[in-house]
Amino acid sequence: MAEEERKLSSKQKSRRNFLGRSLTAAGAAIAAPTLLNGCQEQSTPEQANQDSTTEPPLDGETTITLTINGQSQTLNVEPRVTLLDALRERLGLPGSKKGCDHGQCGACTVLIDNQRVYSCLTLAVMQEEKNITTIEGLADGDNLHPIQAAFIDNDGLQCGYCTPGQICASVALLDEVENGSVSSITPDLNNPPQLAELSEAEIKERLSGNLCRCSAYNGIVAAVQQATGQTPLSPA
Repeated sequence: MAEEERKLSSKQKSRRNFLGRSLTAAGAAIAAPTLLNGCQEQSTPEQANQDSTTEPPLDGETTITLTINGQSQTLNVEPRVTLLDALRERLGLPGSKKGCDHGQCGACTVLIDNQRVYSCLTLAVMQEEKNITTIEGLADGDNLHPIQAAFIDNDGLQCGYCTPGQICASVALLDEVENGSVSSITPDLNNPPQLAELSEAEIKERLSGNLCRCSAYNGIVAAVQQATGQTPLSPA
């Protein structure tokens, strides 16, 4: 064995040493999570509680707790941070889109206490003790919300950028009609329309705050009609 070692070139020895060090490092990487878990299991309850607390806020920040899609989320934000930026940048919920960032396109629409809100125009610190629902929270597991399924059935989207806001606004539309809400074109303000008889004009008016640059409006209206129990007209 010693004779064989002497016959190895310096290049071969370097290669053997490199492979040995690599295997050692790989073994350490595999074992590290197990060793770390063992150390964590031995930590005291006081240490565990310390680890799970939110980091203290920086200067100018405040700690808030938001209820989003049924879950409590605690984070530190500056008072000027919009709900949209908190959702996308701090909480990993990018479904609500930043389009105009001026409350003109509706791509950022979310539901707050079942009412539609432009999340780019409201501050995150104002939403404590309120229930926030984003596009990520509409489905029940693998079961889509009826509006989501209707958008798919009726091709109510093209590029999809405005779609989360369109869907959230449509969900709010259904709730508003069920609660007897009227619009600016409702003929008789004392006789609000029912879902089963909601006209195409009413749907367009009630969704006029959400823009679609792809002009998928026919599919969007048809999706709302399907969700109301109506039979959408086939596109010409």
